[in-house]
Amino acid sequence: MFKRIIDVNSILKRKGLFLFGPRQTGKSTWVRQTYPNALYINLLSKKVFDDYLLRTDALQSDIKLFQRNNSSNLVIIDEIQKIPELLDEVHNQIEQNKNLRFILTGSSARKLKRAGVNLLGGRASWCSMFPLVYPELKEYFCTITDLEKRLTIGGIPSFYLSVDPFSDFDDYIQLYLSEEIKAEGFVRNYQAFHRFLFVTALCNSKQLNFTQIGSDTQIPPRTVADYFQVLEDTLIGHILPAFTQTSKRKAMTSAKFYLFDTGLVNALLERSAVRAGTTEFGELFEQFVILEVKAYLSYLRKKAQMFYWRSTSKLEVDLIIQSKSHIYAIEIKGKATVSTKDCRGLHAFCEDFPNAKKYVVTTQSRRIVTKDNVEIISIFDFLDDLWSGKIL
Repeated sequence: MFKRIIDVNSILKRKGLFLFGPRQTGKSTWVRQTYPNALYINLLSKKVFDDYLLRTDALQSDIKLFQRNNSSNLVIIDEIQKIPELLDEVHNQIEQNKNLRFILTGSSARKLKRAGVNLLGGRASWCSMFPLVYPELKEYFCTITDLEKRLTIGGIPSFYLSVDPFSDFDDYIQLYLSEEIKAEGFVRNYQAFHRFLFVTALCNSKQLNFTQIGSDTQIPPRTVADYFQVLEDTLIGHILPAFTQTSKRKAMTSAKFYLFDTGLVNALLERSAVRAGTTEFGELFEQFVILEVKAYLSYLRKKAQMFYWRSTSKLEVDLIIQSKSHIYAIEIKGKATVSTKDCRGLHAFCEDFPNAKKYVVTTQSRRIVTKDNVEIISIFDFLDDLWSGKIL
């Protein structure tokens, strides 16, 4: 029901691609709908998995059989991380037929990051699939009430229009734990990781302190760090590093952490409603904006890096975007009224970077540029400008 904006055709003209994203973000549905004539190999199917695990020539045989009656040169292998060794044969097939193209989807990059796994040596680009983003939801996303719904339920396509999204999330969390963590053997102590996963929702949008988290979960700090790496590798969360290039004000170095979807945060915390004006709304609003920018940079293949900045004197900017030629400083406030106090972090950061473009993203309806060249912009205008290329 949603028209996804991801477009990889320009990549496929040159090479194949890895398409990775968390479970249920719509990878399989999208590739099958977009490329219905391709050879589709689903490694989530036990029969297909067993066949490919046991027969080293399965891929070659299936491609030859497929191309006898089909003109398509596209092969889709769903959940490639299930059999990383299959990438050797993918490589071989690419070398034998330069016109052949592969889309290799996955929901975890952990097994592919091991030493010795063939990542095709530049013969495939890396792309990501995210939960629903603003252009895909625009008709449902016009008011603060719509924003409250988006922050509460999140953007996983199958959940967004569900009559009972949080029951769906309960199943999702259990399936994720069993399929991606326990079954794959990513951690040794499954019970400890289960406790840790729920604590991550409390850490969402906050600076990471492995020692404190270890104390809260009764897990050694080094193991906590490893668990966060597991979440990154399985695409369930990502680390936002600290920006440390300021000299006039010393910056803190601790990173922040964000789960990949606001609805997942609420499900883990058993929170079924989020209302504007609350602390929870503000935290999820920040997460939402940061994830939206992350998706934009990925989908448009923009060469820019994301950070946050916080001085040791506790002045902060929620999001710093650094491209080759520009720096953008973005403060994210989930409220309608912005005061001069809300801009203090921006001004402090710009002592080192006076040419940085400064924004405060808020829920207010008016658009204002202050005498200090800070643009105070509503979330709806910000998203319109972002996805139309007017900001980055």
